[in-house]
Order: sequence, then C-alpha cells, then structure tokens
Amino acid sequence: MITAIRDVRKAKGLTLEDVAKRCVPPTTAQTVGRLETGTRTVSVKWLNRIADALGVEAADLVRLPDQAELAVAAVLDNGEAHAPRRPAMVVAPRVEPEMVAVTVTGSSGDYRAGDELWCRRLLPQDFATALNRDVLVPRAVGRFAFGRLIGLEADRLQLLPTGAGQRQIVVTDPAWIAMTVRLVRSL
Repeated sequence: MITAIRDVRKAKGLTLEDVAKRCVPPTTAQTVGRLETGTRTVSVKWLNRIADALGVEAADLVRLPDQAELAVAAVLDNGEAHAPRRPAMVVAPRVEPEMVAVTVTGSSGDYRAGDELWCRRLLPQDFATALNRDVLVPRAVGRFAFGRLIGLEADRLQLLPTGAGQRQIVVTDPAWIAMTVRLVRSL
C-alpha cells in the first residue's frame, strides 16, 4: 500500500518523534519511520493510529492508483514563487457522504459570484468545532442562514452574516449545521 504519511506529517510540521508520542498508545519514532517508508506493513489498525496522531482521516493517508493528483510546479511564499525543494503532488479533494454545497450567485463578504463552498454537515454535539467558521444553518420552511458562527448558548446559535453592516442572526435548535471546509473559485 502506498501511503502519504510522510507528506502529511511534514505538511503539519511534525517530526517522527512528535507523531510517535501522539499515538495511542505511544510508539517509537523508528516505527513511524518504517511505516512511512513501507519497510513495515501498514495495517488498518496502524493507519488509524497514525491518522489520529496526525489529526486527519485514515483515507487521507492512502494513495489509490486511480486517485487524481497534480504535480506541484511552484511554491508561493511571501509573494515569491519558487520551485519546490522536492517533487510534490496535491491530491484532488474528495467528496464525503455528509457534504453539501453552497453556490454563490451574488458577492457577499469574502465570497464572489461563481464561488462554490463545500460544507461538512455537523450534528448538534459537534457544533462547537465550527466556532469562528462560516456555516450554513437550516431554518423553518426551507430557508437557511449563512454566516460566521460566533456564539453557542444552549440551543441557540449566533451568526454574523458575511455581508457588511448586517445584524447578527440567532437560530434556535437546528437539527444540523454545515461548516465550510473548502472554497472552490474559478479564476
């Protein structure tokens, strides 16, 4: 199995030792290194342990033969583009079953007409993970509210709309919300 453990670890700025300590139960840096290089077989159990330690889904660590990838031609840093130090690839985003989309037809705040927002649906017990993120919230009669989740009080959500000068929105007891996780913008 081809994994992306090393790529994800380096992208998060972690050492082998950091990942080893984050594993439950902790392991050694040598073991993590062997799993990265393929000198030790990566079982599903190990894949899940490493994914938890890195804070990603196990599927993010697996490279499938038919998975679309793009070669990184340049890195943009502080306004300057330069060649990557090592060959690198980016993987196309994958759609998860709990995802929904929002299309933007009129500019609002940071969003422009033509943008697509990919959102992950969350149940009430997970609402706190969306604090200070843009969310879509269902309301009565097929309506929705969209804005930055700025507060949670019992069953009340407080949203700050994306447009300038708009008043705070309070939504009571929604069954779910959808947190924005990806912006797709054509240039």
